This record gives sequence, C-alpha cells and structure tokens, in this order.
Amino acid sequence: MEDFDWEAYEKGDIRIEGDREALLAAYDKTLNTVNDNDVIIGKVTSMNKREVVVNVGFKSDGMVSMSEFRYNPDLKVGDEVEVYIESQEDKKGQLQLSHRKARAVRAWDRVNEALAKEEIVRGFVKCRTKGGMIVDVFGIEAFLPGSQIDVKPIRDYDIFVGKTMEFKVVKINQEYKNVVVSHKALIEAELEEQKREIISHLERGQVLEGTVKNITSYGVFVDLGGVDGLVHITDLSWGRVGSPEEVVALDQKINVAILDFDDEKKRIALGVKQLTPHPWDAIVDKLTVGTVVKGKVTVVADYGAFVEVYQGVEGLIHVSEMSWTQHLRSAQNFLKVGDEVEALILHVDLEERKLSLGMKQLKEDPWKSIQVRFPVGSVHMSRVKNFTTFGIFVEVEEGVEGLVHISDLSWTKKVKHPSEFVRIGEELQVKVLDIDIESRRLSLGHKQLEENPWDVFETIFSVGSIHEGTITDIVEKGVMVSLPYGVEGFVTPRHLTKEDGSQAGLDEVLPFKVIEFNREARRIILSHSRIFEDEQRKEKEKERENTASSEPKRGKGGTGKRDKEAELEGSGSLSNLAPMEKTTLGDIEQLAALKDRLLGQEHDASEVNKTPKSETIVAEKGESESSSTKKEEGEA
Repeated sequence: MEDFDWEAYEKGDIRIEGDREALLAAYDKTLNTVNDNDVIIGKVTSMNKREVVVNVGFKSDGMVSMSEFRYNPDLKVGDEVEVYIESQEDKKGQLQLSHRKARAVRAWDRVNEALAKEEIVRGFVKCRTKGGMIVDVFGIEAFLPGSQIDVKPIRDYDIFVGKTMEFKVVKINQEYKNVVVSHKALIEAELEEQKREIISHLERGQVLEGTVKNITSYGVFVDLGGVDGLVHITDLSWGRVGSPEEVVALDQKINVAILDFDDEKKRIALGVKQLTPHPWDAIVDKLTVGTVVKGKVTVVADYGAFVEVYQGVEGLIHVSEMSWTQHLRSAQNFLKVGDEVEALILHVDLEERKLSLGMKQLKEDPWKSIQVRFPVGSVHMSRVKNFTTFGIFVEVEEGVEGLVHISDLSWTKKVKHPSEFVRIGEELQVKVLDIDIESRRLSLGHKQLEENPWDVFETIFSVGSIHEGTITDIVEKGVMVSLPYGVEGFVTPRHLTKEDGSQAGLDEVLPFKVIEFNREARRIILSHSRIFEDEQRKEKEKERENTASSEPKRGKGGTGKRDKEAELEGSGSLSNLAPMEKTTLGDIEQLAALKDRLLGQEHDASEVNKTPKSETIVAEKGESESSSTKKEEGEA
C-alpha cells in the first residue's frame, strides 16, 4: 500500500490504474440481469417478524413483507421463493420485490396443473363466508365449501380461520376464474380403506361404542371410529319417541348393537333399544282382559288414540270405544296428546304385541234404560252439538244424542240449513218421536211441541181466497211469498205478471189468490195475475149475456140459438165454451133480401125503387120483429 496516494483520497480524487469501465463490466458479469416486472427465483437470506430478505443475485438484496408468506408458516432461511421485480431501486437504492405478485402471475397455471395432476396444495384460510370458507391458494382466493372441510359435519367454522391446511383442487371455472378446493377429499380415501376394514369385522348382534355424530328427524348417525351407522328413531327406545333429542345428544358416547349392514353400500343399521329386554316380557302377567289401567296419550289420530300404559307398552283406544254416543267423528275431538286416561283392557294379542283398550266400558251404557228415561212423546231440553245438511244433532244427556230432522224444526218456515234456525251450543227443546235401540238412534222433533197450524190454515187460505203478500226470495222455477201468520207461498213466473204487463219483483207487496192448498205437503200455490184475469173473464161473460139477451128468439120447438144458449147456461157449461158468434146487421139485411124475393109477386118493382133501401130494411126489420114477438106471445 506504499504506492497508495492518501492525499488524493483525502481530496476525493482517486486514480485507479486500469480501465474503470473494464472493471465495471467485469463486476456486472458477476451479477444477474433483472428487469422490472420479471418473476425470478430468489433465496431467503434472513427474516424477522416483519420482513424477509431475499437474494436474487443482484447487486443488492430485496425486502418482502412477512405477511406475504402467511400461507407458509414453515418458511426458513435458505428456502427458494418466487419474487416479482417491482423496481430495481427505490429512493434508498433498495431492490423492491413482491412474493404475492409473483404467485399471482403464475398462480392460475399452477392451479390448473394441480387439478390435472391431483396434487395436494397448501392454502391459508383467510375468512369465513356464506356456506364455507375463503382460502388463499397460490395467491388466488379459492372457495372451500362447508361440506368439504371434514368428513363429519362442522358446527363451528371459525376455528379454522387463520390456519394453513392442505387441500385438493376439485373444480375450476375457467370463464369466471373460480376455484373450489376440498380438505375432505384428502382424507376420504383413507377413510374408505378404514371403512372396508371395519365392515369386514362386523357381525350382526355385535355391541360397539360410538359417538353421536349427527341428529336428524328420522334418526341418529353414530361414528364407530371411521365409519358411520344409523340408529333409526324407532330403534332408540321401546317406547314412542317424538324426537331423537329426547334420548341422545351430540357428541354423546353410546353403546349400539349391529342390526344389519351392507358391504357394497357401506350402510350399517344400529339399535339402542335392542340392548334392553322387551317390556312386554316383563309385564305379560299384568295384561289380562278386564283389567283397568292408567296411561298417558302419546298419539292421537282420527281413528283412535295410543296410550302408554307401561314403559314401552302402548294400547289403542279406538274412536268407537271412547263414548257410548255414535256421533263421535274423530278421536281428536275427544282426547289430546298428554292426557291422563283410564281404560279397560278389551283384547290382548301376545304374538303381535297389540293391546286394545276401551274407555266407555267404565261407564254405564245409557241406552239400556233409554225407553224409560226418554219415552216416545216425552219432552226434554237438549244442547245443539253439530249441524248437517239434513238436520241437527243434539245431546239430551251425556252419551245420548238424537237427530232433529230439518223438516221437524218448524211447521211454517222453510229451513234451508239448520244454522238459520239455531246455533251450536244453544239449548233446544225437543220431543221424542222414535227410538231405535239396536242402531242407537233417537229421532226428535221441535215443531211437534206445537199443534199443526195447517189445520187452521186450510180454512184461512182456502182455494180462491185473496191475501196480501211480500215477495221475499227468488228460488228455482219461481218466487217465495210471505203471507200472514208466518206462512209462505210459492208463485211461478207466469203468475207474477201484473195487469200492465210488467213482472213483479223482489220485496214487492201485492195481492195474491190461492189456486192450490196442499195440507199434507204444507204447500200453498199463489197467483197474482189470476186476480185481474178472473175479473176480465167475468166482464166478457157478462157482455156475452147482455148481447145474447138482445137477439131475436127462434120459432116453435125452442131449437133457436138463444134457446140453446139458455140450455147451456142452465147446465153450467156455457162458461166453458168459446164465445158464440152474434147476429149482425148484415145478417138481417140478407134475411130481408131473401124475404123480398119470396114476396116479389105482391110488390111492384117501381115501388121498391121509389123507397130508399135503408128505410126498406128498417121497415122490414121492424115488421119481422113484430111478427116474431106476436108469434112467441101466441105460443106462450
């Protein structure tokens, strides 16, 4: 170093022998050539909690944020990593690198390659989303469905957030750049092998310990150590189970018996109740016909109710065995789940393990003395229970019901539906009309409490009588008319025509004539048009009588037209005949002309010409009438 010029160094003027440019060129050859936006391989030289130093063979090392390696917690010094050249120098002369961008550039190719080769990739669970998780794989956000996290259902997704796990790419949408990964796929192959191993050693009747994995409405899935089995809800207990949660809970350790299994479908049927003896075997001596038992209603259907009389032992109370009344339509109207009831054992089937029970047998049959307590003709107060289109069911006593037919509700009112007459729950006085003990039927009536008013109505509404009425309802083929005393009559459309030709309408008040009265059918037929039609008919008949009385009478023998009319009128048949033809002035003129020809020899033609024709006709008419009158007087 004796030749070193220290003074020049202190002044900053250093002269190095040789070509400076040659030295720089030689130095540059020892370095890698890098360009902005390139992706190259670098080596980790050092790292701390915040940064990772990466050597890429450039004149300076680059710095990468530690957060970009969060997916790889096993990163260490000496590992090779991909980096993206953002800038060769920043303000401090530092090389700027990015591992995340390098991964993103090559991520899509690597993801497609992983799917094609079924490679196992590592990913970082970033956060939870609807239906699953978001996973960072090669810098791409991939979707991990909840069903693909594990082979068993996951109830808490949050425990996986922030973890680095291994995955398998199962689906890629090239159009939308969507990636789906699965962790479950990595362990399914191993589990399938375990299942085959476990199932190969299973035997029917074998008892194993398992863990409740999932609970559904139809049963419980139990993990037997790598393979699942199903305990159906009916195999959880000898008694009736409403919901599996009543018997077991999630993650509970239980003993199960192998009932059946399928090698091909890997299905295993398990049972819990089979580990205990059947309750029928323990109480068979207590189940004798005629014994009274107590129990709780477990299920109610239309046809009956199931009652648990002992633990795991149920009996059926049929709807017909609940009450002595025959009108109980559904057991749901009589019992509900949870009711405590007493019943009598009616039948025991040990082979089928079925028990028939009855409730009404614990009470006396009210129909045994029905004729004594409710004789025909007796009157009782009842309560309305139900309606039908043909009548009302009423309860005259607990367990005894009767039917009031719709025709037996009122003498006068036409009841279309029982709800027009009475309401359910109301009291109704009835009279016993008939008793059928074999069929347990009681025929009742309400209108029979009063005398039949139609005996009196027959004299009031006699045929031909006229009464004022109101049109209240339009029915098929006519209208209904309200008459005095609460009676209704029927009118056809033809008999609703008014005198002016118009048609009567609803709510009109008009006079009506009774044209038919039927006491047995309680029917009155009315007519409004018949009133003025009869008046018009009478006037026409009167006119005919007046006209006929003014016509001349015929000669001897009484065979003239007037005599014939008098004969018919006397017999009462004249009104039924069509109107007779009257004699006109023209007819008299023709008769006069005929007479003139007969007596032509006695009259002079010139005299006829002198006399006006009208005067001649009048004169001849007067002569004829005078002659006829004299003749009749002589005959009289």
